[in-house]
Amino acid sequence: MGFRHIVVAVDGSEATQDALNHAVTLARQSHAALTGVFVLDGGWPDFIGNDWQSSKGARQGFLDYIRREQEGQADAARRQFEEAAADLKEARFSLLAGDPTAVLVELANAEDTGLLVVGRRAFQVSGRPSLKSLPKTLAQKAGRPVLLLP
Repeated sequence: MGFRHIVVAVDGSEATQDALNHAVTLARQSHAALTGVFVLDGGWPDFIGNDWQSSKGARQGFLDYIRREQEGQADAARRQFEEAAADLKEARFSLLAGDPTAVLVELANAEDTGLLVVGRRAFQVSGRPSLKSLPKTLAQKAGRPVLLLP
């Protein structure tokens, strides 16, 4: 089966390397465009809530720390993608923002997505426990083919 456009979730960690390798191989075989995506998770303020017992700046300090961590992960993801897809003519990297699960579901339903490739532990390097349900959510809500890898 050939695809015109393959989208792969990358986070700069080993958890997404297999998915990226598979996506690159499929893009080569199908002569497809390949897009690597990293999602800056904007849901941390809601996830941690407002009920902090420590100083007023502690919550904001933590959110600033998380933002810096995610920016570092985004840079690692870009390097990971560019290294793996270096020889592909139609390869690009996109930095997106929002809830990673919602963004990936949106990509899995986009008209121009022929195949979404995702590792089961994608974006868990940031520690969001809600991402553990990502495979199940994609299986239930994706309207286009999805390849989930361990």
